[in-house]
Amino acid sequence: MAIFKPKKTKKNAADPDVQVLDFSYSPNDSLAQMIVDAWVNPEFKKLLLQPDSAQGLLAARGFYFNGTTKKPVVISENDYNKHYFMKDENEVVFVLPDHDGQCPPGQTLLETAKLLMGYTPNGI
Repeated sequence: MAIFKPKKTKKNAADPDVQVLDFSYSPNDSLAQMIVDAWVNPEFKKLLLQPDSAQGLLAARGFYFNGTTKKPVVISENDYNKHYFMKDENEVVFVLPDHDGQCPPGQTLLETAKLLMGYTPNGI
């Protein structure tokens, strides 16, 4: 399970893959709510997992990547487990933790999202 950058050169197939450092982001209400929204709304989840949409959706939550060379990308936990390869060396890859969106009546998934975003490598 990991995220990899493309090899430096394509000339030598023996060059090792470059694994990107995993990180944990401190739980944040705005990002945790984004996770919950993705868990309970399949259309939002589909949009969040599209590379062209991630930057705008993150900006709507107060995280701005304009003015930087970084390109935020959100992938599924399944993609992470399959050893995701970055499409661009400037990607900042976030992993959407898996959950079926169900919780007991009268409860909220917000605290679960906060826990899983800290537990899941690169978790949003």
